Amino acid sequence: MKSIKLTLTIEKQDGKELWGRVEYNENLITDFADTIPELETKMKSLLKEFENLNPESIEFDHQYDICALFKGFDFLKISTVAKHAGMNPGLLRQYVSGSKHPSKEQANRIERTLHQMALRLADAKIVI
Repeated sequence: MKSIKLTLTIEKQDGKELWGRVEYNENLITDFADTIPELETKMKSLLKEFENLNPESIEFDHQYDICALFKGFDFLKISTVAKHAGMNPGLLRQYVSGSKHPSKEQANRIERTLHQMALRLADAKIVI
């Protein structure tokens, strides 16, 4: 079975839910859910209904707005990420809450910091 990789954009709006959108065949498909796995399931169902795609063949490449990122990766500590990014923790909290929006430069800085933190974690070894 041939796999189809689609970009799933995940955003957090005013409520608790996460909103997702996928573009396929110039159609915009959207839905919302409380969790990312639930959102993926709903999006696959819609892609089957409207585009006749086999849900088992769909893989998602996630991209997040700042609010959804910190909800989806709730183990991240905002103040620690801010410290590593060299930015004010209060400002990052405002981005996460949605009361302010980062510039492209700030968003890139946060993304680079997260990738650097992930690489460090991937290299960590536990001794027994």
